Amino acid sequence: TFFDTAETYGPFTNEELVGEALAPVRDQVIIATKFGFKEGDATQGQDSRPERIRAVCDASLKRLRTDRIDLFYQHRVDAEVPMADVAGAVKDLITQGKVLHFGLSEAGVNSIRRAHAVQPVAALQSEYSMWWREPEREILPTLEELGIGFVPFAPLGKGFLTGKMTAGTSFAKDDFRSIVPRFAPEALQANQAFIDLLQRVAAARQATPAQVALAWLLAQKPWIVPIPGTTKLHRLEENLGGANLTLTAGELQQIADALTGIQAVGERYPAHLAARAGR
Repeated sequence: TFFDTAETYGPFTNEELVGEALAPVRDQVIIATKFGFKEGDATQGQDSRPERIRAVCDASLKRLRTDRIDLFYQHRVDAEVPMADVAGAVKDLITQGKVLHFGLSEAGVNSIRRAHAVQPVAALQSEYSMWWREPEREILPTLEELGIGFVPFAPLGKGFLTGKMTAGTSFAKDDFRSIVPRFAPEALQANQAFIDLLQRVAAARQATPAQVALAWLLAQKPWIVPIPGTTKLHRLEENLGGANLTLTAGELQQIADALTGIQAVGERYPAHLAARAGR
């Protein structure tokens, strides 16, 4: 079982919770965490200096109550620190046994190649779903060429692909989606075409739209491992059902044909956050 966390979640508290929860079963799970923000605060900007990477590793090991980090991601590419220095720092941590594998998040093709040349990259974590298919253009071919796994976050479109949202859905001020253009009322309305498609396929398979969205993602490549987030047990169980749903070739073609006629409306990030992705 694969668990994903980061020092910036909380900050710090999520790692502590994960560490406490998984301590009794540590050898039965895979834990990924991340470095890359100043003082663990995403609002302060990036910091992937080698000395900072080493400090984050040691602090994360303590919070996670473990002697190794299975997968250590750079949370966002730091334009101020050469990728060779970042990859070299993680390579040293791997040599020391503190880290087992190196990963990147929301990195562009050039950064992936530069990192991989110094320390093989095991996984890339970036957004990918039926309504954000940009990785299909350059990222997926590069990962396949280099033998890198893909860990899509927001595989359910931050909740949209569950089919539970309408143009009238509102978000609290502390909800990230409240500042995302794609979740503006007019965008939610325009993007209902994705939900209509998912509902048609789901009805035929006695599944839910979320399960179809996850099954579609898993069918794209055998080395894709999506990480849907949830705060509710029944949603976790629903998501697990997506892994047991295998779409037929005919269903996948039906979805592909339908998607050619659907254009997602609204940017996935506000401008200041979009600037951090794809470097």
